[in-house]
Amino acid sequence: MIAGVARELRAEAERTNERRVLVLAGDRDRGTDAAYDAIVSLGVDDEAVSLVSTREGFRFEEHRPRSADELLGRTREAVVLDCHERFVPNALGRAVGAVDSGGLLILLTPPLDDWPAVRDRFDDSLAVPPYGVGDVTGRFRERLASTLRTHPGVAVVALGDRPERDALERDGLTGEQAAERDGPSARRAPSAPPGATFPAAAYDACRTADQSRALRAFEALAEPGAAVVVESDRGRGKSSAAGLAAGALALGGADVLVTAPAFRNAAEVFARARELIGTETDGGCGEADRNDRRGDADERDLRTPAGGRVRFMSPAAAAADADEADAVIVDEAAALPVRLLEGFLDAPAVAFCTTVHGYEGAGRGFAVRFRERLVGSRFAVRDVRLDEPIRYARNDPVEAWASRALLLDARPAVDDAVADASVDDATYRALDPEELRADETLLGEAFGLLVAAHYRTEPNDLARLLDAPNLVARALVAEGRVVAVALLAREGGLDAATRRGMYEGERVRGNMVPDVLTSQLRDEAAAEPRGLRTVRIATHHALRDAGFGSRLLGEVHDEFGGDAGDGAAAGPVDYFSVGYGATPRLLRFWKRAGYRIGHLSTSRNDASGEHSAIMLRPETAAGRDLLARHAVAFRDRERDGLSDAHRDVDPDVIRGALGACSASVPVDLTETEWRSVVGASVGPGMYDSAPGAFRDLALAALVEGTDLDDRAERLLVRKVLQGRPWEEVADDLGFASTSACMRALGDAYTPLVERYGTDFALAERERFTGE
Repeated sequence: MIAGVARELRAEAERTNERRVLVLAGDRDRGTDAAYDAIVSLGVDDEAVSLVSTREGFRFEEHRPRSADELLGRTREAVVLDCHERFVPNALGRAVGAVDSGGLLILLTPPLDDWPAVRDRFDDSLAVPPYGVGDVTGRFRERLASTLRTHPGVAVVALGDRPERDALERDGLTGEQAAERDGPSARRAPSAPPGATFPAAAYDACRTADQSRALRAFEALAEPGAAVVVESDRGRGKSSAAGLAAGALALGGADVLVTAPAFRNAAEVFARARELIGTETDGGCGEADRNDRRGDADERDLRTPAGGRVRFMSPAAAAADADEADAVIVDEAAALPVRLLEGFLDAPAVAFCTTVHGYEGAGRGFAVRFRERLVGSRFAVRDVRLDEPIRYARNDPVEAWASRALLLDARPAVDDAVADASVDDATYRALDPEELRADETLLGEAFGLLVAAHYRTEPNDLARLLDAPNLVARALVAEGRVVAVALLAREGGLDAATRRGMYEGERVRGNMVPDVLTSQLRDEAAAEPRGLRTVRIATHHALRDAGFGSRLLGEVHDEFGGDAGDGAAAGPVDYFSVGYGATPRLLRFWKRAGYRIGHLSTSRNDASGEHSAIMLRPETAAGRDLLARHAVAFRDRERDGLSDAHRDVDPDVIRGALGACSASVPVDLTETEWRSVVGASVGPGMYDSAPGAFRDLALAALVEGTDLDDRAERLLVRKVLQGRPWEEVADDLGFASTSACMRALGDAYTPLVERYGTDFALAERERFTGE
């Protein structure tokens, strides 16, 4: 019976240029056997099938659930996703994206009625101490099962203990014909636009007008200083367009460097480049085909008679060598860390291809963090968006199902609906997980805000929002619309044994702030106080800088802080916390909200490209003691660390971090040191005669606040605290000469002598000034 269902689904999928889903719900072993039978009945080549499972030993291409990102950029005729033992929502998003038109996604699940109550290894990851797996709920799976039972294009078979007892709950057939769909076969092939410089064959190979527009934009890469950003959902042909562009540039003699998270993710780029190069050289029997015959090594390096080439390098290597190519094409850019993306700004010309709303687009580092830097760079940026599907029909039901099930297309309320919202009139409310599960509009708007505003929001986060026992969500609602949302995590409150294990090197899930303070900063007692960490906070983009974020935080502080508590068994918290990629703007925001810094990481975060800051807002004596310990430790680390691990950090980040430190800085200089400082500020003295004294004063002033202008404060950071060479500092800060920079440093210390100087120091100053 299952083989027949699979054949009917496949036939309709091929006829309509769509995809279908087959759910095999029941015993795992029976489901595995049934999936084999279904694939065999379809006559699909084993090499076109991928299996995502914790099990091994299958003849298909295998992937573990946690490494299903290996499917990114791939197209498969069938993908089997084993949802037993470890069901990872991210893996479902990746699996869906890999299924080609006419293909099947086969899901092996427990019985759908039982699935919400099943606890597996993914649920273990949601059971953050002190909570146990019994505290994890099944709302995400309950919602997912409901979509499987109601959405078009999804067939469900309830497996019995043997094949004759299998029951077909729904056949998944839509009954639609190919003529009723807008498939690629019905489209008119685009032709080369007037004035195009790429070969006509490249435009002839485009399958949609969107692709042709993208290819025309890629032509700009022939000249230095051009940047192209191509955005699309999955299956819109952006990688194909990039491949045609790479081939066309290489035919013109350019060295085109292509990168992606892995070579398999760029396979389509190279396939299309190879086709075009072969067509334009000698009818398909030229260099590209010789590359094929020479083996896999040349798959990554295509060459043309004109001396051009299309070559692949890993992201790290490509970023380091970006300036050596004529043009760089970065495919699946949203899946790369911001820090790596910055390296491609050294290329003469560069293109970034990114996926939006699909799994790859859920990593928002490109859109949220990197895009600003690109626009502010030397490049002239051209934007292209591809909306028309190529790999499957526009109304493919599987795309619609995945978008709904994983909220891949979640968006905030439309601008017009919130444009007149007033922060004073907004209502503060809890977002109860059960209510979110039952109210799709509320869930979509809240989750859409998180997706739109943050650089890393994934399908896994949807499951955490609905099921994780340590998470709570709060929102501001105006005119019935969610205009601001905060996702909060309870941390700490851990018993002595757990704290001891954490201190001795054991990893404890969740509890990010206690873990850093304990394991990295060596404070065994840090996980005893109870904290509430802001995991995400987002305000509708139409209402930015209108006070909604501050209002929401204030309400959270009132509800959970100090003696107020939230009325729940967990009780009030000892401190609030936040961890984020530090920027001057964010440091100012969190400082205004009453948070003070406890740590600044020594390395950059891969996702944000920034140094991560941890900040605390104490509410009780225990919280105040915790902050006091770590504020002092931060102050002492920075005195030396700024000329070591933090030597290259943006001086405005350092200014913001030091200004958010609550520990005072003792200034205890010897008379000899004061002579040097006073002499440098108002007399003939030199900085080099007592650098430690200058460092102590600079640190104290930046922690406690100064009346100096921004450039003077940056000078204190770059020269005195970070120890950069005079010439470099003068150039970075725009001084006419190093001598002018030196004089400015002396001037900056004049008010510091007045503020911190001893009687001896003030008397020494009077010798030169007469005041």
